[in-house]
Amino acid sequence: MPETLSIALSTSLPEAAQAIVLYADDKGSLGPVAAEIWQRTGLDFERIAKATGFAGRPGHMIDIPVPTGLTADRLLVLGRGTDGEGDSEAAWRDRGGSLFARLAAADVSDVAVILDEPGLTPRLVAALAAGARLRSYRFDKHLKRRKKPEDTGKQATLVIGALKGVEDALADALAVADGTILARDLVNEPANLLGPEDIANAALKLADIGVEVEILDEAEMEKLGMGALLAVGQGSRRPSRLAVMQWNGGAKGQQPVAFVGKGIVFDTGGISIKPAANMENMKGDMAGAAAVLGLMQALATRKANVNAIGILALAENMPDGNAFRPGDVVTAMSGETIEIISTDAEGRLVLADALWYCQQRFSPKAMFNIATLTGAIIVALGNDHAGLFTNTEALAAKFAEAGRLTGEKVWHMPMGPAYDKLIESRFADIKNSGGRSGGSITAAQFLSHFVNDVPWAHLDIAGTGFGGASSETNASWGTGFGVALFDRLVRDNYES
Repeated sequence: MPETLSIALSTSLPEAAQAIVLYADDKGSLGPVAAEIWQRTGLDFERIAKATGFAGRPGHMIDIPVPTGLTADRLLVLGRGTDGEGDSEAAWRDRGGSLFARLAAADVSDVAVILDEPGLTPRLVAALAAGARLRSYRFDKHLKRRKKPEDTGKQATLVIGALKGVEDALADALAVADGTILARDLVNEPANLLGPEDIANAALKLADIGVEVEILDEAEMEKLGMGALLAVGQGSRRPSRLAVMQWNGGAKGQQPVAFVGKGIVFDTGGISIKPAANMENMKGDMAGAAAVLGLMQALATRKANVNAIGILALAENMPDGNAFRPGDVVTAMSGETIEIISTDAEGRLVLADALWYCQQRFSPKAMFNIATLTGAIIVALGNDHAGLFTNTEALAAKFAEAGRLTGEKVWHMPMGPAYDKLIESRFADIKNSGGRSGGSITAAQFLSHFVNDVPWAHLDIAGTGFGGASSETNASWGTGFGVALFDRLVRDNYES
């Protein structure tokens, strides 16, 4: 993992802090501890706020260099906004991201943040810390000739009234943040350095924190009848893999909840080759697998009270003399035959076998998959929401709430028999593409053939997994979308 912001907790102001940060609401009011620190400067807060246009709204800042009465080199006052409207975990996570961005811009390496807000719970403190940790992430390991940016914001001390409950909440929040960072690392890594076996090896490392990991090679998958997954990778010199992870943190014998990730390490489109423009972005076509891997790390790190399965369907889609072709018919592990209309509709093929394998082996109480599956979902939703498809309507509300709390938003999309007709095939049981109309829906409809009656949801993260606009908590190309969303879903609905 790259170097990220170090977080400490304290009940008193550190003497050696390079900078001190205070928060003020939209009435310009400071908390009691913050007010006492400001008073040491002898400055007129109301006059300075008026002169600088500071009104306590998010994004507002007062920056006092070399403040009289304090040993710190900088004193910053940040606006936190209105009471009530901005008191969610998502809001405080964004505040943490914004805080780090400002400290980085000011070249501050050691900061004390005064958190004496009324009603500031351990979870909100932890959310601010996680947001700052996430914003501190950068992927610069391959910058050899160019000097790396100077490390900034290396240490943040959160000054709070009491430590009770905060330490545990902080550990949980940072476990999820670090899982997101792991996913970002994998998505950002170039495909020549990250093949199916490399991701499988990354999964094996989770054994060090108590995750049981198995890696199925091509011979083992062939014995199982995974003709759909193997077809996708047969044009690549790098062999396909299926990584199977188990976290047994719940009661023995308790049905697990399962997560399946699409892991196409690079997608040329195969014989149905993609346009050259922007094809470099297809190194991120394994963002779903990266999210599942990051989630399993987070669950194990925070010792989640749940039995969880993580499965990564790993392949590379390349066009060579051995590649599968449009018009081919392949047989999935389920026994269902699939006519290949487009070799660029490959993600649903690897997921088909992975989903079937998951339900057949583990009989999960619920099963979720995540994939950068279709460009159509970007046309529909842009880069702000992931598409959510489900065979169980109650899951839609659970995902919506998890998205609201984490900021990883989803939008419930339709499914139904009318869309199933679009993927009927003349030559096989089903075809892998129904054309442009409703493209993200027909892809989900295809996947539904391989889940039977298991409560299931599919997340299409083609618009949110990489390359979107930066946010308060992410300035990276890879986002790690899905780790926090799934962790919250587990925490609120499946942990005992």
